[in-house]
Amino acid sequence: MNAMDALWHLANLVAPALGLGLIAASLSKLLWRRALAPVAWRHLASWATGAAAVALLAGLVLTGRDGRMATYALMVLATAAALWWAGFRQVRG
Repeated sequence: MNAMDALWHLANLVAPALGLGLIAASLSKLLWRRALAPVAWRHLASWATGAAAVALLAGLVLTGRDGRMATYALMVLATAAALWWAGFRQVRG
């Protein structure tokens, strides 16, 4: 495997986390427009993407493979928790 193949493998590994984080941050800003008005979209997206990436790597380590449904469920839960923490907890606290 050359360097370009390794780069594409890494990019394809983190693509679900990046996609989930960006979509979840966008939808949360849309659904809770007033409550999340003081929070920047970039702040929410970085927290959500980071949490999804950590969950994805944890699922890879625990199961030995990527793409397991349990890993994706963990990504969704981690993203929801991160959005709550970055959005609602920071605004009220």
